[in-house]
Amino acid sequence: MSRAVSSMFGGAASGDRRAEFIDGMRLGIGPGSAAFVLALSFGAEAQARGWGFALPVLFSMFAFSGSAQFTLLTTLATGSALAAITSATLINARYLVMSVALNNSLQGSRFSRALQAQALVDASFVVAHRNDGGFDVARLIGASVPQWLLWVSGTAIGALTSPSPDLMHKLGIDVAFPAFFLLLALDELRRSRRALVAGLLGGAIAGALLFVTSPGYALLGATAAALLGVLPEDGETA
Repeated sequence: MSRAVSSMFGGAASGDRRAEFIDGMRLGIGPGSAAFVLALSFGAEAQARGWGFALPVLFSMFAFSGSAQFTLLTTLATGSALAAITSATLINARYLVMSVALNNSLQGSRFSRALQAQALVDASFVVAHRNDGGFDVARLIGASVPQWLLWVSGTAIGALTSPSPDLMHKLGIDVAFPAFFLLLALDELRRSRRALVAGLLGGAIAGALLFVTSPGYALLGATAAALLGVLPEDGETA
């Protein structure tokens, strides 16, 4: 695995790069465990909707996006294929913004940079973020490895065993994924005062919008707080 990381970074990855990769793997186990239990539900639901075993597993291997996969699964059951694909694409559009932020941290040839970008998922994006605003790509890749393995294996086990939604709810498995993302958010909020203000403002916006609209639109409106990121830090000029 370390040789693959070295070749991906042009064959010049140092011991620090390998250490960051291993540290990323360690940090990826937490959200990966949450992804595993969510994948159980996805695999079981896909099996119940007649997808069989191979299709949901292959879908998880290549899509590797829980929100988009669940959206496509449920939309296909209630609407057209075009609506399902459009919904999943819109949900994954956030990766366009994330990839722009990540771009300057990628290294090597175009092909190598394209491979590195495949490791971009929500939890890994947070884990790899540095205090200087850049991203540690070795840590990003390392964090994505256990998440991908646990997501795919969880889908396979869910499709084979098909645990009931009631059992998932009784065990509290349905809240495991949001809980881990809450922990990641709390860690990010401790990085700076501006991050804390943005988080609190986003929460306030979402809470207010819940009185007049659905949770989905409330969550979307809360992202307006991220505009604080365009403001200069203390000591900087706009």
